[in-house]
Amino acid sequence: MRKMGKKLGLLAWVWFMLCGFCVGRFVVEKNSLKVSSPSSLSGVYECAIGNFGVPQYGGTMVGTVVYPKANHKACNDFDISFKSKPGGLPTFLLADRGDCYFTLKAWNAQNAGAAAILVADDKVEPLITMDTPEEENANAEYLQNITIPSALISKSLGDSIRKALSSGEMVNINLDWTEALPHPDERVEYEFWTNSNDECGPKCDSQIDFVKNFKGAAQILEKKGYTQFTPRYITWYCPEAFIFSKQCKSQCINHGRYCAPDPEQDFNRGYDGKDVVVQNLRQACFFKVANESGRPWLWWDYVTDFAIRCPMKEKRYNEDCSNQVITSLDIDLKKIENCVGDPSADVVNAVLKAEQDAQIGKGTRGDVTILPTLVINNRQYRGKLDKVAVLKAICAGFEETTEPAICLSEDIETNECLHNNGGCWHDKAANVTACKDTFRGRVCECPVVQGVKFVGDGYTHCEATGALRCEINNGGCWKKTHDGATYSACADDSKDCKCPLGFKGDGVNTCDDVDECKEKLACQCPECKCKNTWGSYECSCSGGLLYMQEHDTCISKDAKTEVSWSFIWIIILGLAAAGVGGYAIYKYRIRRYMDSEIRAIMAQYMPLDNQGEIPNHVSHGNV
Repeated sequence: MRKMGKKLGLLAWVWFMLCGFCVGRFVVEKNSLKVSSPSSLSGVYECAIGNFGVPQYGGTMVGTVVYPKANHKACNDFDISFKSKPGGLPTFLLADRGDCYFTLKAWNAQNAGAAAILVADDKVEPLITMDTPEEENANAEYLQNITIPSALISKSLGDSIRKALSSGEMVNINLDWTEALPHPDERVEYEFWTNSNDECGPKCDSQIDFVKNFKGAAQILEKKGYTQFTPRYITWYCPEAFIFSKQCKSQCINHGRYCAPDPEQDFNRGYDGKDVVVQNLRQACFFKVANESGRPWLWWDYVTDFAIRCPMKEKRYNEDCSNQVITSLDIDLKKIENCVGDPSADVVNAVLKAEQDAQIGKGTRGDVTILPTLVINNRQYRGKLDKVAVLKAICAGFEETTEPAICLSEDIETNECLHNNGGCWHDKAANVTACKDTFRGRVCECPVVQGVKFVGDGYTHCEATGALRCEINNGGCWKKTHDGATYSACADDSKDCKCPLGFKGDGVNTCDDVDECKEKLACQCPECKCKNTWGSYECSCSGGLLYMQEHDTCISKDAKTEVSWSFIWIIILGLAAAGVGGYAIYKYRIRRYMDSEIRAIMAQYMPLDNQGEIPNHVSHGNV
């Protein structure tokens, strides 16, 4: 009977694996490979992105292909270096498929100095995804240290490249990841398929390390509305024939509807699979409630804190510890408990049902069957689960020039500007450069420095413009200080460099002092004595005379005084005469006015001399 139970458990376990891994629709994520030379091979080909290393999402890489004379399958260490010489193109190592894991080939190529590895398939078949090894080999330390991109190419392309190289031709290839991810709108949507199990070995460790390291970047992107993140959890169902078995009861909840493998893969010790399902459900419900409250980014805090405070190895992987973390983050615990429901009930849980439905691939995305899985804009991410690598991939989901500032941070820039300034314009004196590192690669773009905008092609020329242009390296114009006096050929109201008055030259490199005395430009009157100075001149007069610069002449100091006093007396006398004349006119007008008034009054009582006899019109009748 005991043997029968073991067989039943093994059968149930196999069924879980079959349900999880064999019925899924797998989609191979690809990028473009362009052969630019030789002409016989030129064209664009497809290659499959490896699920390890660091694909340059959003960027391109140009290199020359090398096929080793020995160790063709790259399963052993190389005793030669493939590192390119200064000024040379990066080296892409071509290796044959077979005999060892893809990851070991990439590791050996990386250690030999290759910038990327191309693995040629050994049979004619559709391209597959090169993945990391499973089980015991997953513990190899080198897996997390692979940083070069990798790609699987078809057998026919591999044969053609080898043939060209054997003929002495140079094979140049451009690996292009710019369209590896679509960018349908201004927001990037991504899902992280994970679980709460922390006893599944290196993959569980890599998941929690990623969450801890990526939390800050994820929360910045989410808070500012640049991304929409959704955590996802894989669950399986128990075959109906085994629902009441010990194995299904220990691994499933809700009457066999939602199951997870035993954390230790041992049914007789430690935690059960159903404990993992319940905690996965609590994490999913936490996100649901936090999202409804307008704070979905708190999921990253909860998962990080739970992993630290409630690990399985300390026997704290339970509901009580989870509730403490939830309460500390100020999320409504009652709403989460309502969302979780009763795991022992024979009912459908809406949250876990939605997770199972979401596992089924749609459109360009295949079924999700492997943990962890990252899906960005409905495309499965391939590569190392690392903060920088994933952030590059998310940033590649934005249209170029629309990516947020975090995508242009030092953490993910390519550092191409460190070598020869990336081939861009550079003002060494002002330490201003047009080279800008981005996750897509360097760009040559005239910068804006301290509010001053530079304009130009970014490669050979950038010129400061605007009102503050003279603040940056004097606008690229000539400037010099001599004997405490400073002169500059830069003017904020002009875009050109023009030597100041008293100098002549191109205004950029030179401005030479003009000798006004020697060239007879000033101080040329007979009594003038001229002395040239830097940027100007000094002019004096002989015989105690005074120099008038505006007229370039010398005059007597006394004459000037006499003329000045005469002029003042004339003004005074003129004002006095004007005053007397004004007073006389005033008296005359007053007198006339008074005379006219008096005559008018007297005319009412007696005739005046200048009035004629007034005839008497009264008629005298007979008495």
